[in-house]
Amino acid sequence: MATAEFCQPTQSQAQNPDPVNDTLRPAARVALVSQKPATSRMAALTLGALGVVYGDIGTSPLYALREVFASKHAALTLPDILGVLSLVFWTLTVIVSLKYVALILRANNNGEGGTMALMALSSQVTRDRPRLRTALIVMGILGAALFYGDGVITPAISVLSAVKGLELVTPAFKPYVVPITLVWFLTIAYWGMVWIIRAPVVLQALNPWHALRFGIEHGHVTLLVLGAVFLAVTGAEALYADMGHFGQRPIQLVWFALVFPALVLNYFGQGALMLLEPAKADNPFFNMVPPWFLLPMVVLATVATVIASQATISGTFSVTKQAIQLGYLPRLSVLHTSVREIGQIYIPGVNWLQFGAIVAAVLMFGSSSALATAYGIAVTATMLITTVMTFFVIRYRWNYRWWLCLGATGFFLMIELVFFSSNIIKVLSGGWFTLLIAGAVFTLMMTWARGRQLLSAKIREESIELKPFLKSVLMDPPMRAPGTAVFLSSEEDVTPNALLHNLKHNNVLHENNLFVTANTLDVPWIPFAQRASAELLCKGCWKVTLNFGFKNDLDVPAALDLLQSQGVVLDPMTTSYFLSRETVVPTLGGGMAPWREKLFASLHRNAASAADFLNLPANRVVELGTKVQI
Repeated sequence: MATAEFCQPTQSQAQNPDPVNDTLRPAARVALVSQKPATSRMAALTLGALGVVYGDIGTSPLYALREVFASKHAALTLPDILGVLSLVFWTLTVIVSLKYVALILRANNNGEGGTMALMALSSQVTRDRPRLRTALIVMGILGAALFYGDGVITPAISVLSAVKGLELVTPAFKPYVVPITLVWFLTIAYWGMVWIIRAPVVLQALNPWHALRFGIEHGHVTLLVLGAVFLAVTGAEALYADMGHFGQRPIQLVWFALVFPALVLNYFGQGALMLLEPAKADNPFFNMVPPWFLLPMVVLATVATVIASQATISGTFSVTKQAIQLGYLPRLSVLHTSVREIGQIYIPGVNWLQFGAIVAAVLMFGSSSALATAYGIAVTATMLITTVMTFFVIRYRWNYRWWLCLGATGFFLMIELVFFSSNIIKVLSGGWFTLLIAGAVFTLMMTWARGRQLLSAKIREESIELKPFLKSVLMDPPMRAPGTAVFLSSEEDVTPNALLHNLKHNNVLHENNLFVTANTLDVPWIPFAQRASAELLCKGCWKVTLNFGFKNDLDVPAALDLLQSQGVVLDPMTTSYFLSRETVVPTLGGGMAPWREKLFASLHRNAASAADFLNLPANRVVELGTKVQI
């Protein structure tokens, strides 16, 4: 019998799954189908990464420098302008170029990135250290929860920064996402160069001494400035989170070839503007362009921010799906919006909750400047978590020497702790909002995970072992009904309640019976060759284990079709699927606080249908209920 641990793919198998199934990452599958030359594929992926990955960080020039000088902690003098520009440049260089593009993109889980993927990867390499593994899992859940806070603030601040009161419908721009993003970066680079030519002295900010001097002269006030400077790198997590869609190389290429130079040119151009015309420092981004180009620039900026917001919202859907399949969120309705790309999904429940939170943020804060005070805490905390988890990956998976691992991650950790300190100051002035969202999501995820553990333990405690039960039943067998019964259970080797109820009320046993457990492993993709295994228990009874990656779709019927090579053949017209639906009853003195047990019971009761989640045919499903006290 193959266990879940045994069925994990090897490195080569996970990266090179069967080319005809959905285990291939979307970008790789499209590349295989198109059969384009390698250069053309790389160009297509690079442009795609430009449109999706860099939308958020690409719109930061709209508000980053404006907020730095709006705080009045930095003056519109040459030394201060050079100091702030140097801080921005070296922040982009160290955090984005060195940490994310050069290091973190290499710490991928079989080509996948993001907080949940990194959590799964770091927990894999610390299996022999249970306490450390638990701590890393909690950190990963916290990082995912913080991402939700970022997913609320980003759309609000980006669009409000572009233009107030202008509404655009995102789907209308879908075919133009890449061209608009390309035009956006070329435009901001051009106007930056126009002003740099007028005041080339700003190029002195490339020297890190100006950033250091600014910190020495301003003392503790520098922390307040850094809180606004950090706005320049918000969106850096998207480089890692979206790696599975485009690959490491295209993301690196587009950053160094276009995005990084365009951002630096625009920031330096804004600095030149403030140096030459201080009266325009209230909105340096839009004041860079002449009056005749102002309206086109506003429209372009608005479209760009809508694209950036859409990328963040889509990222929230992706994180949610991964969390559901890893067992940290209840089942939700997940709709696929593309027949070609399995990564394109829409989760209505999350969309409406996110919409409500964004509207609340806009109504409470009212302006992008006010929203800027709420921004940064969630992002810096997520970056800290990413850095810590990366240490365990490069130490225990890559097997680098501990001093090298500590030095590499410790360098980034110290810098990010400084930024975190600068943002923690903003808790009372607005940062509480993102922390409130993250805290609520973290509580929900931890409650759901703990509740599932308690429910699983209770089911096992009250269950009957499967093999002895079947043996006793077949000693005096009931009537055998034609066809196949598929009994789905979350626990292996135990008798499903659905089978007990079927025997009790109908006194029949099907001619063929499959006892199926579907596992989601902590790897992104499981090839078809490793997805299904079967063990014959007795005549007409099979124990079946299905293994999915946390980015695979849980399609049980399709996975069961793979058992034909093992002698298990299903006729869809004579196959019925039996589900046990537990009703959770909270009790005093359980494994959680009473309010958490009630929360878990409510989440369990309102979770989406297991039949839909497992892609079972609606007209072949039988659900039988039972009550379980936790």
